[in-house]
Amino acid sequence: MKKEKLIKKYDSQVSMYENNRNNPTVAGWREKLIKSAYGKVLEVGVGVGANFPHYDKQKVSEIIGVDFSKEMIKSAEQQAITNQLHVHFIHQDVDTLSLQSNSFNSIVSTLTLCSYPDPVKTLNKYNDWCQEDGAVLFLEHGLSSNILLSMTQKVVDPLYRRFSGCHCDRDILKIMEASKLQVKHIEQYWSGMVSLIWAKPNK
Repeated sequence: MKKEKLIKKYDSQVSMYENNRNNPTVAGWREKLIKSAYGKVLEVGVGVGANFPHYDKQKVSEIIGVDFSKEMIKSAEQQAITNQLHVHFIHQDVDTLSLQSNSFNSIVSTLTLCSYPDPVKTLNKYNDWCQEDGAVLFLEHGLSSNILLSMTQKVVDPLYRRFSGCHCDRDILKIMEASKLQVKHIEQYWSGMVSLIWAKPNK
């Protein structure tokens, strides 16, 4: 799918993401992960700001939120106000984003690796942008560890991609292994389809 078409698709899905923002199961995963963020935070694929309620204001000094969807950012701006967070937003595709090396204490990515054309390249950017002692935090969906479920995901992925804008059959752990990041801890749910990952840069 061409990037322009993908952006338009996400622009059109804002209401759906807003409706799902407070899903209790996903919110619980977000809370568990986001409490590890600290200092200067880069949140990539900020979406509608679903992570904002879970940041610890005593630990986080600054948040930079990036997204290629202008409509998503508009929604996230309101969510930042609701949660009394000062967030600097950047409307740009992470594939073309250039940031200074070692400039963030924490990088947060939730439900984004499914849509990048080259996720390993993106993860290696995170490795560069995050400070050596920093945290890179992920909540991602992908390929199930259950054989029958994974086979189904592979069959339906072209159709899923067409309607949702993302892949459902990416092997998140293999993507992590292929990147420069060092995984510290993993928790998986729903037969391995959902992964919480705590990682750090490997410099």
